[in-house]
Amino acid sequence: VPDTSDESSENSSAAQKREDRLRKFRELHFKRNEARKLNHQEVVEEDKRLKLPANWEAKKARLEWELKENARKKECAENGEDYDRVKLLEISAEDAERWERKKKKKNPDPGFSGYAEAQLRQYQRLSRQIKPDMETYEKQREECGEDFFPTSNSLIHGTHVPTKEGLDRMVADVEKQIEKRAKYSRRRAYNDDSDIDYINERNAKFNKKAERFYGKYTAEIKQNLERGTAV
Repeated sequence: VPDTSDESSENSSAAQKREDRLRKFRELHFKRNEARKLNHQEVVEEDKRLKLPANWEAKKARLEWELKENARKKECAENGEDYDRVKLLEISAEDAERWERKKKKKNPDPGFSGYAEAQLRQYQRLSRQIKPDMETYEKQREECGEDFFPTSNSLIHGTHVPTKEGLDRMVADVEKQIEKRAKYSRRRAYNDDSDIDYINERNAKFNKKAERFYGKYTAEIKQNLERGTAV
């Protein structure tokens, strides 16, 4: 007589295994659908980002900052506070020092607005280049005594005699300035002996440019025309 208990146990274990496989298959199927959905969402988001302008992130950050600043200004106005003062109180000493260093590094050129302003900028630029000689300073201070800091009753004016080294430094600096200004000049010396082959200033510039680029190719033709032997 066959043992029915063993057969039933084998059937139950096979059914259990089949159920486990089906459960795992459903889990994998669910995970695959979930991954497909997430991938589709990522593709859609990436497509949206690619269609946005190149500087969209910077614009967005700027707009968010402006909204935040406007809200803070409104809040300060409602509380009767000065917005600039409140903002300065929130800046740390390290940030303030860093901003000051950054501003000092900048040397904006406002352009020519007048001879007085240009002279002032030149004076400030030359003053920054001066390297004081502290040894000579202390020596002169001891020699002059109280007259080193003159008053209306002092007679020290006009008695100082510069040293040879100081005169040499001044001459070298003046020559350096002259050389620098000569490089910046755009004026060209006029040659009285040169041939006049132009009708106005604009035509003269064009002829010089043409001569610079094509002069070596047309030199022989030009010489033949001048001699009257051109074919």
